[in-house]
Amino acid sequence: MKFEARVFSGRSNPNLTREIIEILDIPPGEISIGNFSDGEIWLRFEENIRGADIFIVQPTNPPAENILELLLIIDAARRASAKRITAVIPYYGYARQDRKDQPRVPISSRLIMDEIVAAGADRIVAMDLHSTQIQGFVNIPFDHLYAKTIFIEPLKKLIASKIYTIIAPDVGGIKFARSYAQILGLPLTIIDKRRPEPNKAEVMNVIGESHVKHALLIDDMIDTGGTISRAAHLLKENGAETITVMATHGLFSGKCIQDLTDSPIDKVIVSNSLALPQERSFSKLEIISAAPMLAEAIKRIHLEESISTLFDF
Repeated sequence: MKFEARVFSGRSNPNLTREIIEILDIPPGEISIGNFSDGEIWLRFEENIRGADIFIVQPTNPPAENILELLLIIDAARRASAKRITAVIPYYGYARQDRKDQPRVPISSRLIMDEIVAAGADRIVAMDLHSTQIQGFVNIPFDHLYAKTIFIEPLKKLIASKIYTIIAPDVGGIKFARSYAQILGLPLTIIDKRRPEPNKAEVMNVIGESHVKHALLIDDMIDTGGTISRAAHLLKENGAETITVMATHGLFSGKCIQDLTDSPIDKVIVSNSLALPQERSFSKLEIISAAPMLAEAIKRIHLEESISTLFDF
């Protein structure tokens, strides 16, 4: 079957969409997006999409305009009579607020999902959700992609010459880190962390082998970098010779980059799920593109082929 889907991009991460389009060897979807003088978003599809299978690539990281822009594109596609609309969300923002864990707080991840479905999305594709149960917040097909597809081979090269230990930077990341440990055949150690308030972490001690020689810290995201930096300092104090950090999503908010630069971390590896301005780059950073995996997923969805076979390791 010939690939005839159309792929459109919001303004959140156009370079990633450009890579996906190049891999699929198709012309970019024609869409105009701008703002009125007061900041209100304006957009228009510049090609006929009636009856088309379309994919909209847009991470929903802050600012909130990225979410609103995705909703507007979906709504415009629905009103233009697209046959099927798939929201491709490499990084799903607001995923951390997935339950009511204290009084008088919203369940933001559920609200955003409801809005995406209400706007007209027929299918959702996301990568390494912070909380996997978010897939159950909607009653439409939801493909949860695992970034292990793009990270495993580089990590195999990294560990080929040294004996590494996988480190989960907190108890919540055990399942995520364990999956890498199982595939790579490496031992797993856990950092016990207590968080006194949001975006502030206090690392307490190490659970498991404390004298790690070569550490591979694995997490789904790096936000302020507090957890990762404290974990790295603790590992260094316990005699770690090298420390490598791998995370799917690099948010690098606040003074994260300065903290990572000043820490004993040797290398930070992330995907390009979020756009990183040139001024936010730093010498320890290595970016691995998620475009090949996303392009393959888009191709298989359009051709009605299996997605699960992408994750056979």
